[in-house]
Amino acid sequence: MTLLVLWRHGQTEWNVGGRIQGQTDVALSETGVEQVRAAAPRLAALGPTVLISSDLRRAADTQAGLAALVDLPVRYDARLRERSYGDWEGLTHPEITARWPESFARWRRGEPVDDAGVEEVDALSKRVAAALQEAVDAAPEGAVIVATTHGGAARHATCALLGWPVEFAPTLGALHNCHSTLLLYDTVHGWRMAAHNVP
Repeated sequence: MTLLVLWRHGQTEWNVGGRIQGQTDVALSETGVEQVRAAAPRLAALGPTVLISSDLRRAADTQAGLAALVDLPVRYDARLRERSYGDWEGLTHPEITARWPESFARWRRGEPVDDAGVEEVDALSKRVAAALQEAVDAAPEGAVIVATTHGGAARHATCALLGWPVEFAPTLGALHNCHSTLLLYDTVHGWRMAAHNVP
């Protein structure tokens, strides 16, 4: 059985300011760095054997905090990036509401958004889930894989791997900064969730 830990990056200033980050390469805040320092030893205690990460700075720097403790190389995969939010990136929720009120309301309800260059949820789910499944398939039996990624990417990939409809993603609740979703995989039972939003 393989344990897959989906670890969300630490806090950024854009998280604090309520700005949509998407694939904009935003650095960790001082608080985010401290969150990584606090969380990394707990993840190290799981005995990770494979480390993969989104190539965006906030995820890569988060994973580096764990890599330093377990002395493992990190493989970076752009497919683990957050959903692309197109024209919304860098804007606050009120700013988006002012320009795209209907689309933003649909997004808040977990419904499709088909303008402003926002990536389709189906495309997001498939690319992130494909990267994770490949990592699991390539790992030895009993591996513990820590994949550092992003909140929306992790939730949608979780649903895709578990075979849940995309509409279920909002019901998982937000994955907090430096928190994790734990999934189990074996070739007999497939994917199962062990825990969500673990600090």
